[in-house]
Amino acid sequence: MKSFLRFGFLLAYLTALALFTVGTFGLLGAEKDPLSGIFLIPLGFPWIILVDFAPERFWPWLAALAPSLNLLAIWLFTNPTDDKSGDHT
Repeated sequence: MKSFLRFGFLLAYLTALALFTVGTFGLLGAEKDPLSGIFLIPLGFPWIILVDFAPERFWPWLAALAPSLNLLAIWLFTNPTDDKSGDHT
């Protein structure tokens, strides 16, 4: 279950980041879309709220990095090196 959470969030983050990159820069023949980063917002809560305190020119980059903090937290709190034997003495 832990690995599903880790890799599921990682897959969602990478997908949202790819859509953001394609839409922001108009890659692969796509038109530039101002809403291309919309999928990064729910993945980046609560850190996404802090983006408003940075200068506006950094907003897209900070919005793209905000979900990585949640990914780090998930990775740390679901430590794969936990003892699986059940003996926690």
